Amino acid sequence: MRVVKLFIGALLMLFSIACKKHKKVNEIENTSIEDKLTLPYFNSPDFTPDWSLAKHKIPDFSFINQNNDTITNQDYKGNIYIANFFFTSCPGLCTELTTNMKTLQKTYNNDPEIKLLSHSVMPWFDTPEILKNYAITNGINDTKWNLVTGNKNELYDIARNGYFSDSDFIEEKDNEDFIHTENFILVDKNGYIRGVYNGTLAIDVQRLIRHIEILKN
Repeated sequence: MRVVKLFIGALLMLFSIACKKHKKVNEIENTSIEDKLTLPYFNSPDFTPDWSLAKHKIPDFSFINQNNDTITNQDYKGNIYIANFFFTSCPGLCTELTTNMKTLQKTYNNDPEIKLLSHSVMPWFDTPEILKNYAITNGINDTKWNLVTGNKNELYDIARNGYFSDSDFIEEKDNEDFIHTENFILVDKNGYIRGVYNGTLAIDVQRLIRHIEILKN
C-alpha cells in the first residue's frame, strides 16, 4: 500500500510539474506572438522591413485638393493614413485602386483616426474641378479622403522619394517619366511608412485593414 501511495504521489508531482511547464511555454509563446503584433518600418525603396528603427519620414508636402483647399502634412498629423497615386482618366488600374480605396473609406467612415490621400500623377489634366467631379461620381467623403493635384515635379518627387511608390522607376530613367504604381502605402501618426500593399487586390486590402488595427492598438 505504501508503494502504491508513493507511486501515486510521484505521478501527481510529475503531472504538476508538466502543467507548470505547459503554462510557462504558453506564456512564452503568447509573449512572442504579442511581440510580433507590431508593424515594421520601411526606410528604403526596396521595402526591407525594419523592426528596430524609424529612419525615413514622409517629407513635408503642400498640394491642392478637390475643394481647391491646400492640403499639407498638418492635415494628417496625428492620423493613420493610406496614400496612393492615380489619375482620373485611367480606364483600368486606377478604377481598381479607387474601388479598393472606397472599401477603406466605407470601413473607416466613422473612424476619425483613419484618413485617405490620393495623389494625381497627371496634374496637368487633373485640376481641382476635375478631381471634384471624380469625387462626386465615386461618392468620396471629402472629410475623410483628399484627392490632390499640384506641381508635377513635387508630386513625382514625393511619389519616388517619399512613398517609394514608382514600381517602374530606376535611377537611369528620366525623372519626367510617368509614374506607375499599384501601391497603397500605410503611414503612421508620426509620418513613417509601416506597410505597402497591392491596391488592386482585395485580399491585400484585407491584409491592410488587419495591419491598421495592429497599428491602432
